[in-house]
Amino acid sequence: MKIVIIGAGFAGLKLARSLNNKPGFEVLLLEKFNYHQFQPLFYQVATAGLDASNISFPLRKAFQRSKNVRIRMAKVEEIKTHEQVVVTNIGEFEYDRVVIASGADTNWFGNQKLIDNAYGMKSTVEALQIRHKLLQNFEDVVKSTDPLERKRLMNIVVVGGGPTGVEMAGAIAEMRKYVLPRDYPEIDFADMNIFLLEGGPKTLGPMSEKSSEQSQRYLERLGVIVRTNTILKDYDGDTAILSTGDTIETSTVIWAAGVRGNVPKGIDPSLVVRGNRIKVDRFNKVLGTENIYALGDVAYMETPKYPTGHPQVANVAINQAKNLANNLRWEEMKSSKNLKEFEYHDKGSMATVGRNLAVVDIPRPKLHFGGFFAWLIWMGLHLVLILGVKNRLVVFINWVYNYITYDQSLRLIFNEFCRPRKKTEQEEPQQKHTLETAR
Repeated sequence: MKIVIIGAGFAGLKLARSLNNKPGFEVLLLEKFNYHQFQPLFYQVATAGLDASNISFPLRKAFQRSKNVRIRMAKVEEIKTHEQVVVTNIGEFEYDRVVIASGADTNWFGNQKLIDNAYGMKSTVEALQIRHKLLQNFEDVVKSTDPLERKRLMNIVVVGGGPTGVEMAGAIAEMRKYVLPRDYPEIDFADMNIFLLEGGPKTLGPMSEKSSEQSQRYLERLGVIVRTNTILKDYDGDTAILSTGDTIETSTVIWAAGVRGNVPKGIDPSLVVRGNRIKVDRFNKVLGTENIYALGDVAYMETPKYPTGHPQVANVAINQAKNLANNLRWEEMKSSKNLKEFEYHDKGSMATVGRNLAVVDIPRPKLHFGGFFAWLIWMGLHLVLILGVKNRLVVFINWVYNYITYDQSLRLIFNEFCRPRKKTEQEEPQQKHTLETAR
């Protein structure tokens, strides 16, 4: 059975590893990067808490002893469903089964100004770009004499009160408290404002009331200005315009307000629902197809427990991949009666705000933890999930070192990571024409 897996996130990688060296399968893993990215810790890379290599793992190293899994760095352009071919920028690949595990990207809600001027955080590269932007801001503050420019450089706006936004805002606040005053003694960091904007009535909306209330209290303790029921309406690179009519002068907006599935061309548009997710049945098979599957953030599955789809979290993706791997093995053995529908058993949710500050909700038995104990649980789980023993060890050492010294030596600015302004679709052809002329 030739299986093509699109994407090496939590779902795609877990499926490939579950089928690794299993007889009867030939697996091709397509990924535009040559490494797996541990997304839950992007915010620590962005705030110089961890190095990018600590949360990334080379895909080929994961399959060095594999006899049936092959990897290609490629960008998927289309799935030709009738021909059973995946079209990529490096060629076409035939399949018996194709699994879409392409994950999700930043949802800008069609706002071109945000695309051009704000920063997303859905890849290691974007996390590094945020890190360099934050550090460059303070280098510019030191040499600036314009009060308005200094204000814009010192104000940071994080949009989205989910786990990513809460963790990001808390990490920047801790930098302001423990690290930046020692690096830049000539700057008065009382003038630095960190805003967290949330469109809903509370932070960590999907979690319990206790977690929401506690997380907001932790953020405010760290000096973060939390504004709920507030939407960022527009941003031109200098001024953020809010739904309340207020404005914030800032040169840095970090967008953590939503995601949308990465749906490849060739999927019936009628099967793509809210959030750009593909409708699948209880076996993760795309509706109306016989050999196309979708997993993780890009899959939309309705069940009695989750009538509006599953949460877009790593645990769902990993368990869907496990279930699909078992079903494919039964299918390969011509034993379709053993196929099992996917059922998600929620083991809980968590988020960290800062040092000794975290919240944990466990559904069965219904428990809530906050503070230091919750922070230890959060760290332990993330260490287990990181790929590679060396990465786990390095991350643990970094966390211990940072806990003791309140510092980290990763605040480096590399000019090649300074992000150029994103191009509009209209600019792309013009750039290509200019390059051809130059040649």
